[in-house]
Amino acid sequence: MSKPSQPYQPFLLRFLHGLTGLCLILAVLTAFWTYNTYDGRWVKLPLPDYKAIEGIHGTFGLYTLLIFPAFVRYAFQRGQHRLLQADDLKKLAQLQPPARWYMLNRFTNTLALVALTFALFSGKMMDSTWLPKGELNHTWYYLHLIAWVIVVISIALHLLMNARVGGSPLLRSMWNTHIRTKDSPKRWPQQVTTWWHAAKAMSWIKRFQIVKSLSRLELAIWSILIAAWTISLVKEFS
Repeated sequence: MSKPSQPYQPFLLRFLHGLTGLCLILAVLTAFWTYNTYDGRWVKLPLPDYKAIEGIHGTFGLYTLLIFPAFVRYAFQRGQHRLLQADDLKKLAQLQPPARWYMLNRFTNTLALVALTFALFSGKMMDSTWLPKGELNHTWYYLHLIAWVIVVISIALHLLMNARVGGSPLLRSMWNTHIRTKDSPKRWPQQVTTWWHAAKAMSWIKRFQIVKSLSRLELAIWSILIAAWTISLVKEFS
């Protein structure tokens, strides 16, 4: 029996997914180390108490926040078919395998985006001095801990469902180094320039129509990310 063929994933998807995933995993690991160093009330592992880990975690969290908007835009613009559709949950009881597995895969993909948004926002609402001062009872700290748990679960479900619907070929395809000509990064500068000129020439009415056409979920994620930056800047300069 021949081996299943490996699907081709657009290079921009692999690039954004890989970069976001790498920063997120490092943020998740350093988040636990930070908790282990400064808190450890519920679970504590024999890790060294490294006081600088809180700043390192914040750095990886910032990198994730900087990359995430580009991934969100790609996910909703070109990868919408990989996300939960408006009527998916209504049809869940009627679906039969393998359609049900594909729907659950879209659900876990969407859950990962929502969980990461929650984690980034709650992290931005924290003060970097709380943990070093031993202030462990802030609401945003507890919410950030909850977000960490949800992110870990969503990553696990994301990998599990992708393995279920696509097997190892799908998982390996995200790390394939092959790039088709139309996907080449050499084309990105020209594509960005073309997009920028088109955006500058766009009327305000057209821009409003584009915003209005966004799905509720995408609009909510963008609103939360903008609010996170706005509140963070206000706190920084106040």
